[in-house]
Amino acid sequence: MRITPRRLATGMSLWAPNLFSGIRIRRFSEDWTHATVELHVNLITRNYVKTAFGGSMSAMTDPYFFMLVMHQLGRDYVVWDTRGEIEFVKPGRGVLTAEFHVSPEKVAELRERAEGGAKVLEWFETVITDRDGDVVARVRREVYIREKKRVTAARQP
Repeated sequence: MRITPRRLATGMSLWAPNLFSGIRIRRFSEDWTHATVELHVNLITRNYVKTAFGGSMSAMTDPYFFMLVMHQLGRDYVVWDTRGEIEFVKPGRGVLTAEFHVSPEKVAELRERAEGGAKVLEWFETVITDRDGDVVARVRREVYIREKKRVTAARQP
């Protein structure tokens, strides 16, 4: 059974680390180019000063860039998240949102760079905003992409 964007969003929202961290995946687009994730800041997900816990904000951005790239590239590639950076801009309260975008043009470029088994490291950026649209944090995630060895080997004469 092929995973659909809707099933993945539901499953990721119910996955214990997200569920108990107040993280909800609102949607993956049908073409795997976009995802929307929310963090609900509440008694369990806030820190000592009653604002969003930084670890939860980092967790809400963890797998989404690599998942969008992976689903667009297909099964012939190894794709995973390698590093993340977060810059906290202002205290987060209420519902926080992060939007993730990976265009088909970017994926085509990554596919070309990974041809022949080359290791590709690519940084992606997003922001976490509050209900008013104010930036709460700036986030960068590095994604690793490599063509699978069986695919590279099949091309060799």
